[in-house]
Amino acid sequence: MGVAVLSFCVIFLLIASGGLLIFYRETVQARISAAINPHLKQKSLKSKLKDTRGILGDVVEQFERVIPRSDAEVSVIQKRLILAGFRKDAAVKIFYGTKVIAPLLLLGIAVITGLARQSPFFILIACLGLGFLIPDFWLGKLITRRQASVRRGLPDVLDMLVICVEAGLSLDQATARTSVEMQQSQPVLSDELGVVALEQRAGTPRSDAWKHLADRTGVDNVRNLVSMLVQSEQFGTSIAKTLRVHSDTLRIKRVQEIEEKAAKLSVKLLFPLALFIFPSLFLVVLGPAAISMSDSFKTLFNQ
Repeated sequence: MGVAVLSFCVIFLLIASGGLLIFYRETVQARISAAINPHLKQKSLKSKLKDTRGILGDVVEQFERVIPRSDAEVSVIQKRLILAGFRKDAAVKIFYGTKVIAPLLLLGIAVITGLARQSPFFILIACLGLGFLIPDFWLGKLITRRQASVRRGLPDVLDMLVICVEAGLSLDQATARTSVEMQQSQPVLSDELGVVALEQRAGTPRSDAWKHLADRTGVDNVRNLVSMLVQSEQFGTSIAKTLRVHSDTLRIKRVQEIEEKAAKLSVKLLFPLALFIFPSLFLVVLGPAAISMSDSFKTLFNQ
């Protein structure tokens, strides 16, 4: 069994090396031309890293055909990838490619470290199962992290929108301006607002563009904001006042969440205290007394 797994990993590595050589043909040609004509401008390190990432992405995409899938499953995965910030069509192929490569990598690690010799069948099943599920867990973690970033940065973005609107800009112009100004502090929301501005320039109605923002983020606070903006546009109320009220509401909600976490802290500390700190404290405090009592009983019984 171990020989079969080792031979499979060797064949996989050979195929992957051949694929890399094929995809690196342009890079090799560029290096040869640079050696012949040294006066040509060399690529920067950042561009080389981008080329390497694109090449690895192309290699990973070749393995996505191995996994059978339905259109409904692809649609769900595509929505999750959009929630994580991956909007390109190639993201789905790369995701399914990693579902094939991750089990093979785990098998290779198990064979190299010698774990596969102990119980080959169990290690094989574990590597296949974990390798198939790791991309899903990784994607879920990325979605959670991105949504937390959106929740933290939404009040600041709303404050910037209020400033722009009160300065005389329309909501569309304020959205584009905020996406430019918040690139360093809030890159996730800046990117999303840039997409909203592009959709509005392309002719999408304002309400639809903001609803697409809520669908891309999947955050309840953003959905509430979109509902308030749509209602404000329908009833003709002040957008600046609406944004300010929503920003204050989000800040109050954030303070309440922090207070709730602080109130739960005492209960969460009970288990570490009871399991780890109290036994050590009892050992330090009562240990010398127990030793003294033991010595006293020994001398008493010896007499």
